[in-house]
Parts: sequence; structure tokens; C-alpha cells
Amino acid sequence: MTHHTSTSGVIYWFRNDLRLHDNPALQQAIALAQQRHTWLLPVYVHDTALQLTSPWGFVRTSAHRLAWTAMAVQDVSEQIAALGSQLLQVTGEPHEVLAELMTRLNASTLVCESIAAPFEEAHLQALQQRGLDVHTVWQSTLMAPQQLPFEPHDVPNEFSSFRRAVERHTFAPAKPVATVTHMPALPDRVALDAALEVASATGQHTTDHSAYAPLNDPRSAFPWSQPAFHGGERAALAHLAQYCSRGLPHTYKATRNGLYGADYSTKWSPWLATGALSARQAWAAIHAFEAQHGASDSTYWIGFELLWRDHFRWLHLKHGQRMYGPSGLSSAPLPPPSHNPRGFERWRTAQTGHALIDAGMRELNATGYSSNRLRQNLASFLIHDLRCDWRAGAAWFEAQLIDFDVYNNQGNWLYLSGRGTDPRGSRRFNPDKQAHDYDADGTYRELWR
Repeated sequence: MTHHTSTSGVIYWFRNDLRLHDNPALQQAIALAQQRHTWLLPVYVHDTALQLTSPWGFVRTSAHRLAWTAMAVQDVSEQIAALGSQLLQVTGEPHEVLAELMTRLNASTLVCESIAAPFEEAHLQALQQRGLDVHTVWQSTLMAPQQLPFEPHDVPNEFSSFRRAVERHTFAPAKPVATVTHMPALPDRVALDAALEVASATGQHTTDHSAYAPLNDPRSAFPWSQPAFHGGERAALAHLAQYCSRGLPHTYKATRNGLYGADYSTKWSPWLATGALSARQAWAAIHAFEAQHGASDSTYWIGFELLWRDHFRWLHLKHGQRMYGPSGLSSAPLPPPSHNPRGFERWRTAQTGHALIDAGMRELNATGYSSNRLRQNLASFLIHDLRCDWRAGAAWFEAQLIDFDVYNNQGNWLYLSGRGTDPRGSRRFNPDKQAHDYDADGTYRELWR
């Protein structure tokens, strides 16, 4: 590993962007270090707040999520080491440990991706309030802010209006930036030792994810105990390549409502959630597939789903904290959501008595994953049949899902509860009809009985 004796270096804070491909924020940090002829230290913070108890009485982050994230951290750590650098892992409140690191190392600048959600933004505000120089880069959407046909804060609230405006404007996602193949030198040995002291004092995490090993459940629709479905960037890119090479983008629309099996959908979401895969890289692969094999309704629909993902991000940028209040984005004066604690507990523990719902909750709790079709049914049942507070359901999904994404989770729960931006109001799914339509022979219910 090479070291740099210059002071006033740069720290790069990996957040939900655990990758070396298409990472403009990391590229900016590298460019800053090179321009200033100084060092760059990559850092990942294991946020202790994620393991506290939620207001709903359960731990905020499950062992599944911790294991999945640990895999992604391990993968990017190994790749950074191969480039002659080192990923420093620290534990604690991000703003506290990062401020301590910047002081100890005499770091002039912190660079990280921008995440437009209240919990995540609070960390940055706390750092800036200490007078620290923090550069953030918006990079998790298909299109860069300047590519939108409107100002980001003027994004249409309704998805259909957003989609039409984007498609009229000629939908052209930003091209992925090149993969990082070189890292600037690390701080000198004395400074690096000081940084390691901070890591040691906070209980430095090992990159070994075996402490949170995923359950090897062969029934899982996302069998992430298998090497091909491991949590890191290299597995993500290999999965993307095989998905296209097998021609699966042409069958997506017909199979996307499946409930079990690895091929009914793209299965990108767990990697997208940690940033081990970038949405732009995924879309670039589909675009290349279309160039070779032709476009279809199915390839269009993959882009359609990625636009949904984008829309939830722009809504967060526009509305912020309002998306987390009891009324959400509803313009109507709604009463606070009612809550049924006993009903919630039956739902959470897969004891509602409805076979499809209980099967779906068993899969979610056992594997940290379930299909999009099931998630809509699970959420609808909690809100509309059990009359529970949608925020409790959102918190349970946050705890359990390996592909938890703060934007998607909040946006979808608001949508189903009628407190989002859907002009048709709340969405109730009839679970009996859904079972008939999507599990007619009972295979899924039997699988997770």
C-alpha cells in the first residue's frame, strides 16, 4: 500500500454506493485528491442507530440486512485493497466518528453521495454544523438533475405525469462513468495509525460476514447463500450479464408477477439497495441488449420500473420530511392512521389466518426477500384488512428486507395507504382474488406453509 505524507487530505464516505463502477461521487473524491496532491481514505461507517429498537418495538435492522450489507462491504473492501488502498471500517454515529477521523487526520474535505431522506440528511447537517467541508453528489437516479425536463423541486407528484414528461423529452439516462481502476495514496503511516485508533475505539468491524450468515433456505426466490447471488458488486455485475445473455429481458413483462423462482424478475433490487449495482449500469446493459436483440414491451417495462424508482427519489428531494408524517403527501385533511397492535403482531408473525398473506410473511421473515406482487398484498392487507398504521408496516419492511431502499419503501407504503400522490387514492388488493390469479394451484402457499 502506498502512503502520502501531505496533510489536508480527502475522506470518501461509502454510503449506499458500495461499488467501483459508475460512482461519480468516488470519482470526484479521487479527482480532488489528485488535484491537491494529497491522500484519499475510503471509509465505511457501521451506523449503531440501525441496531436500536424502532418506535414499534422491534430491532430496526434484522440479521438478514446486516449480512447482506456486510457482503457488499467485504466485496468493495477487497477490490479497494487490490488497487493498493484500504477501506477503513468504523462503528458509531456517522457524524461523530467521521468528525473524529477528520480531526485526527487533518482531512480538509469529506465526499459522499447524496441521500435525500431525513435520517440520512441529518448526518450531513450535523457534520456541516461542525464547520466541516462536505461535498455531496447526487448519483442514484437514471438521469442527472440537469437532464430532467423540469427543475428537480418541480417534479410532477403523479408518476404518470412524470413518466410522460420524461418520455416526451426523450428518455436518455446518464451514461455510467468508468470503473475506478486507480486509487490515490493513503495517508502516511502515522496518520493512518491514528485513523485505525478511531476504528479500534469504536469496535472496528471485520469484513467477515459469517457472523450474520444468511439462512440457506432453498425455497427463497433470491437464494443469496449461493455464490451467484452474493451481495457484492462482482456478483451483481455477473448476474446482470447472465440475465441478458439468457434473453430474460424479453420475458420480464410476462413473468414479473411471479411469486417464486429466480428468473421471474430481474432480481436487481438487493444489489441496487446497497449500491453494489448502479441503476444506470443496469439500464445500459438493457439498452445494449435492445441494440443486439431488439426492443420489446418487456425491455420497455424494465425501464418503466426503473422510472418508478427514480420518481420516488425525486419526490423525496422535493418533499423531504413531509413523506414521513402520518398524512404523507395527501392534500386532503386525513385523520391520523388507526393502529391495531394485535393485528399487527399477527401480521408480523405470519398468523393472520389468510394462507397467502401468512406464506408471504414466512418467506419475508425467513429470507429477507419476497416478490413485488406479494409485497403489495402484504402491505394492503395490513393497512386495509387489519386497519394498522402504514408506518408500522414500513418499519417492519425496513427491518427485514435485504433490498430495503428508503425511497422505494416509503413511496410504496404511502402509495398503498392512499397518502401518496396516486390520484385514485388508496389501493386495496383482494387477497382471495390475488391468490386465485397468481397462485391458482396453491404452489406458493404450499411452499411456505
